[in-house]
Amino acid sequence: MPRQLGELEDAVMTRVWQWNRPVTVREVLEDLQQERSIAYTTVMTVMDNLHQKGWVRREVEGRAYRYTAVSTRAAYAAALMNEAWSQSDNPAAALVAFFGMMSPEQRESLQAAVRIAQAGIADDPDAGAPGPVPGPVQDGGEQARGAEGGEDAER
Repeated sequence: MPRQLGELEDAVMTRVWQWNRPVTVREVLEDLQQERSIAYTTVMTVMDNLHQKGWVRREVEGRAYRYTAVSTRAAYAAALMNEAWSQSDNPAAALVAFFGMMSPEQRESLQAAVRIAQAGIADDPDAGAPGPVPGPVQDGGEQARGAEGGEDAER
């Protein structure tokens, strides 16, 4: 189970998820700078951290890395909800309390999701699974390194 993303990690991952394509540090930086003052090296470090944590994969393209999400925002949200629910000493009560916090639109979405999940389970037990959620990277050092052995992004 992944821990919740930090505020800046979430801002970066939001862009990676929304754009749904390989992105560079520079692209994320330029978009973030529309909302806040932030340095290139800060975004580079956050994206490297997300890579180390298994949230994004990266490939070298020219002098830059291109980062791609490993999982979806839906899978991330599902994993957080599952972790919170599993921590309860009374899961049924936790669900009742959670449902009580939902808006009517959220309850409708939940009912639709239950119908989809039940239909998927009836046909295929693996249908509708949210997909993998990143965990610790255990790639044995597949990361590309720059000439100095540790730089990340546009070299």
